[in-house]
Amino acid sequence: MPTARESLLDAALAALAESPWSGVRMVDVAVAAGLSRQTLYNEFGSKDGLARALVRREADSYLHGVDRLLGERTGPVDPLVAIAEWTVGEARSRPLLRALLTGCWGERLPAPKPVRRGAPPAGAPAQRRADAGLPAPSDVVALVRDRSLAALERASCGGCAGEALGDLAFRCELVVRLALSCVIAPVGDGVGPLVRTAVGDPGTELEPEPLTRAETEAGKREEPGTGAVLSGPSPTAVDR
Repeated sequence: MPTARESLLDAALAALAESPWSGVRMVDVAVAAGLSRQTLYNEFGSKDGLARALVRREADSYLHGVDRLLGERTGPVDPLVAIAEWTVGEARSRPLLRALLTGCWGERLPAPKPVRRGAPPAGAPAQRRADAGLPAPSDVVALVRDRSLAALERASCGGCAGEALGDLAFRCELVVRLALSCVIAPVGDGVGPLVRTAVGDPGTELEPEPLTRAETEAGKREEPGTGAVLSGPSPTAVDR
């Protein structure tokens, strides 16, 4: 059974799906959750506090999903592909997550304001955590990179060190940034092939395009008197 706090956050998220944040009323959130308005204010302190708690929960949920995927997938590339594909898919259906990842807060969303200087700390420990500050997009990138790096390093034989560790960290961050670019500008084939190519998955090496007959003939000539086929263009009058 969800706690009172979770019920209130669920009710606020449902209200946000129907109305812009400016139109969401605290009393309506409390009624929808089946709780008193006093309970709502005890948990969050204010509407701004509720907004910070909503975004904090969204960030925690996203990072929990990243950890789950890292635990489920194996190999040096598959976990990174799974994170990228899942990130793009979730961001499409979760406006709060999309805003958190990109920093693009629309008018409908609760762009959280920082706690007023000198304000007393919140009574609920979970709210004090939300009030302490929310991650910027660059913070989220770093958090996912570090989680991915730690998981892949544990999975590798003997771990990584020196240049190899730095290269792995670069690949982990590159994957997150590729995913965020596809959140903003979706790609037709999905982010998976991009990630596999970018991190050097041997299973996605691009095969060269076959030459046309004309190109093949133009690139071959016989050396006079030997019958050997030489590559390169046919000699010109000047060459002769």
